[in-house]
Amino acid sequence: MAVALKHHLFPFLQETLLVSIMAAAITPTVGLAQTFSNLKEQGKVAFIPYITAGDPSLSTTAAALRVLDSCGSDIIELGVPYSDPLADGPVIQAAASRSLARGTNFDAIISMLKEVIPQISCPIALFTYYNPILKRGIEKFMCTIKDVGVHGLLVPDVPLEETKALREEAIKYNIELVLLTTPTTPINRMKSIVEASEGFVYLVSAVGVTGARASINDRVQSLLQDIKEATTKPVAVGFGISKPEHVKQIAGWGADGVIVGSAMVKLLGEAKTPEEGLKELKAFTKSLKSALP
Repeated sequence: MAVALKHHLFPFLQETLLVSIMAAAITPTVGLAQTFSNLKEQGKVAFIPYITAGDPSLSTTAAALRVLDSCGSDIIELGVPYSDPLADGPVIQAAASRSLARGTNFDAIISMLKEVIPQISCPIALFTYYNPILKRGIEKFMCTIKDVGVHGLLVPDVPLEETKALREEAIKYNIELVLLTTPTTPINRMKSIVEASEGFVYLVSAVGVTGARASINDRVQSLLQDIKEATTKPVAVGFGISKPEHVKQIAGWGADGVIVGSAMVKLLGEAKTPEEGLKELKAFTKSLKSALP
């Protein structure tokens, strides 16, 4: 009986040992600000991809997070699908609608992250609208995302004046709340946003919603300089970045990080099969990453 039991347990023990070794091989994830700090020391610019959770499925999202991590992403933004995404263009809106139609919800996303985060080495920042946070309660939301290992949070539809409660709870749970500034933000307001932002400052490169664009607004260069004069915090540029030449241009202008969203979401959402989407995602990520210093 004992011998039979021993043989029965052996494969299980092997598997457990393998999982432990794999987990130990992954460096403990550091936060957003620390990631930027480490990259700066190496003279590197952060590559930050964005994908929508649950499009085409949560299992594909889990695989995509692993692919993005293995291709050298420095931080990954994960979008929580919402029915009224004010800041998002048609590509991300369509992805959110598909995801919600398949029954994706916050609990399912959290459950997936609980499994995936220990397997990847770069920090995750959640991109969510305010309503899903309020629905759960701010403190409960922060506690939940902290428990699964999320490091950062972006809430695009909350004006600076209303971020007080969010910031207090984020600080309590050691979640870095990233704030956004745009080309139309008055300079004094931009300074207040920059001062309150944690992790990094998100510079929206264009007026309007997210979406791939043919070229990058030249004003981004002077906006970057304005922000750099107001803070020593890292600045990442997003909205409309979809090509290796965009990434190279923005890095050349002095950005500390480059965020690519709609182009990534489009690849995954419009691929004939999830496998094909992941394959294209891998090639695209490598092409963007190689354009950065």
